[in-house]
Order: sequence, then structure tokens, then C-alpha cells
Amino acid sequence: MSLVDELIALLGANNLITEPGEMAASLEDWRGRYRGAALCVARPASTAEVAAVVACCHRHRVPVLPQGGNTGLVGGSVPSSSGPAPVIINLQRMRRLGLVDPVNNSIEVQAGCVLANVQEAARNAGRLYPVSLGAEGSCQIGGTIATNAGGISVLRYGNTRDNVLGLEVVLADGTICSELRALRKDNTGYDLKHLFIGSEGTLGIITAAVLKLHPLPTRSAVAWVGVSSPSQAIELLVLTRQLSGSSLAAFELMNQLQLDLVVEHVPQRRSPLDTRHPWHVLIELADTAGSADPEAALTAILEQAFEQAIVDNASIASSQGQQAAMWELRHSVSEANKKGGIGLTTDCAVPVSSIATFIERANAAVAKLAPQARIVIVGHMGDGNIHYIPFFPFAVWDGLEQRETLARALRRAVNDVAAELAGTFSAEHGVGQTSLDEMHNYKSAASLALMRAIKHAVDPLGLFNPGRLIPPEK
Repeated sequence: MSLVDELIALLGANNLITEPGEMAASLEDWRGRYRGAALCVARPASTAEVAAVVACCHRHRVPVLPQGGNTGLVGGSVPSSSGPAPVIINLQRMRRLGLVDPVNNSIEVQAGCVLANVQEAARNAGRLYPVSLGAEGSCQIGGTIATNAGGISVLRYGNTRDNVLGLEVVLADGTICSELRALRKDNTGYDLKHLFIGSEGTLGIITAAVLKLHPLPTRSAVAWVGVSSPSQAIELLVLTRQLSGSSLAAFELMNQLQLDLVVEHVPQRRSPLDTRHPWHVLIELADTAGSADPEAALTAILEQAFEQAIVDNASIASSQGQQAAMWELRHSVSEANKKGGIGLTTDCAVPVSSIATFIERANAAVAKLAPQARIVIVGHMGDGNIHYIPFFPFAVWDGLEQRETLARALRRAVNDVAAELAGTFSAEHGVGQTSLDEMHNYKSAASLALMRAIKHAVDPLGLFNPGRLIPPEK
């Protein structure tokens, strides 16, 4: 019996997609930059079915590509254009939400749950699942864990890694490894869940997770601030940290070009300020009832910032609707950039104290290679993660020769600057296809050897998401 026939027997014909047109959405990333071929798309409804599909693929020596919401920016969740066609295992049918445990501050969920639905379930129980990003309405929990997603709340709550208590994973031969414990302390050897968090589907398929929840902030204040330079934004961050205590929830940065793209290309978006500024900062303070008034605290911070000539203009949201509108500007950047042109997104992180230097040096490096490039910058300034994006209108990009060579050179130039400042080329997006070559340039030989040893031990046939995360030996 063929592999496809076996999978149909396991899942039923309705849950095994083989027709190219029906598979199309799973074969291409959402920006349309990566596309490959697959043998089929399997849609299991349980961990047992995932295990059976994987075991079947293992027997037939066919690669497996786990796929969540397919919202990534580095091509990690779609097939490569070369190599054997994999079986895509999409977990969209696995969306069971467990009950929130408000005493233990935890919830058990299946990996196909959409992030926004997990946030809502927590919120309905008076709790917060803090991982938040622009794609939260479509990305799936398994994908956020597999890529160790960051987002806007890392400053206060950490990455996804910091908000996972336990995992259930299907290994490369179909074995189920269940560590679905809701414990904060378990000192019984290797903490195996951390092998799979951030592994980009190369070691196993995450099928369920126990997530850490937090008290739900009930009072918040949001401000949109115009500043003259990244150095001023850093001064404002230092002042805000000093005066806000633990209530600082987010501190986001973007330049005027990024704001212009959002306002131009995304309907119903407008700047909160009536003046233009080279740089913009979005600040949120949030806390629970009984704490100091966040709006009063934010007002005091900005008053002092004006006195010290750190800020040029500011607007504090006067309602929840205005707060949401400010955050919608921030969450719309990917959509705007996709519509406005070709952005060569980088995902660097440097020490916060080095952000201004990073931007200055990256500007100089890009200007030497592509003086016609415009620079879009948006980032999570509070944790040092800056998306520095050489940007080209479509007409300019289409007129360039050797576009792919130029794209690699520009990303390498920006990543080199980050490395010189003791930073990284991948802070939250993952490695995927976009940054695979960079692993040789910025990871040590010892680190890569250890990663290969782990991969071989867990997936000796190399069937799970081949050609991702771990570059071939030179």
C-alpha cells in the first residue's frame, strides 16, 4: 500500500489533501516569497493520529513538515523548492482549549489553538497569556512554541519559552513523549521541553502544551510619543523604567517611514500625533486593581521627559478605543510593508544600550550596498530587538539586477553590525530558510556540532523539517 493510501486509511479522505489547488495555501508563505511542493497535507485531529501519521512517514522514509498557521517571516513552515516532497502535517483541527486553573495560573491547550483564542480563554477567567504579536489572530500555539515567538510583551513577561510549563511531543518515529505537567519546579534531570521550544519542527511535533498564565492587568495607560532620535528614545526608556516600576508592559519603536507605510496602506489607520517626527515610541503601563494609577504615572513620566527635552510631542490615549487604535498601528506593520513594497526584514537584537549605534552603523553599511534603499525600522526597543528593514518600492525592486544576491548581501551587512555589538541575527522570527546560511557565520563550530548531535539522536533519519535550522556541514 502506498503512503498516501495508508494515510487516507488513517485519517479519512476528507483529512488528507492531495489536490494541488487545495494544497496551495500550505505550499506558500503568506508573503509569497517561498513556495515548494508537498506529497500531501495531513490534518490529524488528535495526538494519536499525529503519531500514526509520523510513524507511517518514518516507515516510508518520507520527510515531515509540521505546519501551524503559516504566518512566519522566514519560510520555515513551507516546503523547500528542492529536495524530496514532504508530508505536511497541519494541526488546525487540534484546537481543544482546557479549563483555566486560576489557582495554579495555567491552562492546557492543543497545539492547533489560535493564539488569540488562548488569550481570550485566559482573559475570561481573569488571567493573562502574555505572548502577543501581530499574527495572533491566525498563528497557532504549536507554531509559536516551535519558533519561541517573541512579540510586544517580552519586556515584562519574556519570550514564549518563559511561558511554557509542559509539552506533549510526537518524536520522529511516532513515539509520544508527554511532559504535560503544570509545575514551576521539577528538578529531575534535563528539562526536555526546552529542546523543542525554538526547534522549528526539526526534532518533533508539538501537539499540546501547558501554558503559564499571569494576573490580568485591569488598568492600563498607553501613549504615542514623537522623539528626534533613537538616543532620545533610549533616554525615555531609562526614565520610564525608573519611574514606572514593574508596570512597564511595552516600549515599542518605529521610524516615520514605517508609520507612513501603515497609514498609507492599511485602512482606518492614522497617526495619533498632529506633527511628523523622525521617530515614534509606543509606551504601555499596565497593572492590577489596587495599584497606582497607570495614567497618572504615565502623565508624570511624560511631563518630566518634556522638562528634560527628551520628547518632542506625545498623546496619551483617553479611552480603551484610543488605546486599541494605537496598538493597531503597531500590529499593522507587516501588512503595510507587504502592500508597500519589498522589505528585506532582519530580526537583530543587541544590548539596549547599543541600539542607537546599531542603527547608525547599519545605515552606513546599507548605504554602501544599495543607496536607493529606504530604511524601515520597527522594533521591541525594551528588549533590544530591532527589525531593521532595507525597503524598496516594487518598481525599484523589479528594476534591480541580481536581486537575491543583493538581498543576501544587505542582510549579511546588517547582521554583521549586530554581531560586532555582541548581538544576534535572529531574536524572534527563527532561522527558517531565510537565515539558514547565517548559522555558519555567527554560530560557533562547537555549537553547531552539538546541535547536529542532538538532531541525530532524536531524528537519526533526518526526516523532520529537513534543511531548516541546522546548516549542512561544510
